[in-house]
Amino acid sequence: MSDVTVGQIGVPPVDTVRNHKTILGHPAGLFVLFFTEMWERFSYYGMRALLVLYMISFLLPGIQNGTIHVIGFSALRSGIEGVFGPMGIQPLSSQIYGLYTAFVYFTPFFGGMLADRVLGQRKAVVIGGIGIAIGQFLLASPALFLPGLLFLILGNGCFKPNISTQVGSLYPQGDPRRDRAFTIFYMGINLGAFFSPLICGTLGQRVGWQYGFGAAGVGMVGGLILYLWGQRYLAQDNLTRAKETPHTEKAPLTSQEWKGIIGLVVLCALNIIFWGVYEQQGNTIQIFADKNTDWHIFGFEMPSTWFQAFNPMFIFLCAPLLNMLWNRQSIRGTEPASVTKMGIGCVLLGLGFLPLMYVSAGLQDTAKVSFLWLAFATLIYTIGELYLSPIGLSLVTKVAPARLVSMLMGMWFLSSFFGNYLEGYLGTFYSKMTREAYFSMLAVLAVAAGLAIFALSKPLKGAVGHKN
Repeated sequence: MSDVTVGQIGVPPVDTVRNHKTILGHPAGLFVLFFTEMWERFSYYGMRALLVLYMISFLLPGIQNGTIHVIGFSALRSGIEGVFGPMGIQPLSSQIYGLYTAFVYFTPFFGGMLADRVLGQRKAVVIGGIGIAIGQFLLASPALFLPGLLFLILGNGCFKPNISTQVGSLYPQGDPRRDRAFTIFYMGINLGAFFSPLICGTLGQRVGWQYGFGAAGVGMVGGLILYLWGQRYLAQDNLTRAKETPHTEKAPLTSQEWKGIIGLVVLCALNIIFWGVYEQQGNTIQIFADKNTDWHIFGFEMPSTWFQAFNPMFIFLCAPLLNMLWNRQSIRGTEPASVTKMGIGCVLLGLGFLPLMYVSAGLQDTAKVSFLWLAFATLIYTIGELYLSPIGLSLVTKVAPARLVSMLMGMWFLSSFFGNYLEGYLGTFYSKMTREAYFSMLAVLAVAAGLAIFALSKPLKGAVGHKN
């Protein structure tokens, strides 16, 4: 493997001793990270599948009638309503959901800085995983709902950016396997996301909310154990390698590196709209799935949280096909650049709402449609997600200077912070608009973001590198 490290002089190459074992043509460490992330995402998406329904069906009605007391809830509600005015249960639940998912993606920026400068990626992942597990177990008690969310936010801040950057560190600069590796890694994310609604969602809706949250905590503990076992297959942290070369000199960032960082900032800004629309599947689309969707099949009624298994299921089906397509395009020299792929992803996300716009036209509040409409919509925007999300992760590891890679990965997730807050804000319009108008608004926003990326593609490609 080549000794190419952007922005830092004298740092040793990727640790080949730890990476020599391969599976399916990739370092074995990729699959350690794959399954670790799988369990963390099982934890996150299992909890997310329940969160809005838990607040609407149990927590907020209990607070309203005085049977449930949640530590810190009065202050949180006063703060939200002080800005947006009095809210009913559904808009307030959307705001809380949006704030939680936003801050889940806010803290990785600081978790990345902490790893780059103090802890290293490995320690940060372990600390983050412990925090996430504690948070899930706290959610089993309604009174500790907000402290549980706080532990999840802080734990995710340490975990999320530092598991992703370790994927990139398995490959030298210019290795063509890197985009493919992040797509494989992304399938690990969605393997966890597929099973979590089936297990955590079913336990929460059919047995008891606390059992759903508890199962999510057990999943995170499983991921931590696997990660600790597989350390020998991972590349060394950038921080560890730097400490082993005490005379390392840090060169100032070059003009091209600054251009790359600025290009990433612009893409992050445009991604805000993508995430604000995409993350509705855990918020208002989940409400639509629960209130306006018929889940009967062959005499069996599926829990509505199973809707959230559609997206990862289609990831499994579509990711290998897209990898094959991109590989063929690469051989022919026609594979779109990462920036172009991301624009395509935004447009496809918007098109995914066309089936929902059609089927919800004139739909009454209590009327129900076949779950197949949701499945069709999910298939379209899932392909859009594959064109944007794993490609964006890969792009960060290509463009970011080595000594800033975790921080810039955190910055990438910072766009999800603003996007998820936007998602919560957009969710407040769900009860104020017709279903058709609401889904139309989401479609227009996503397509507009894609068109903006296409319009700026030339300068963005120049900033991050044409081959990227």
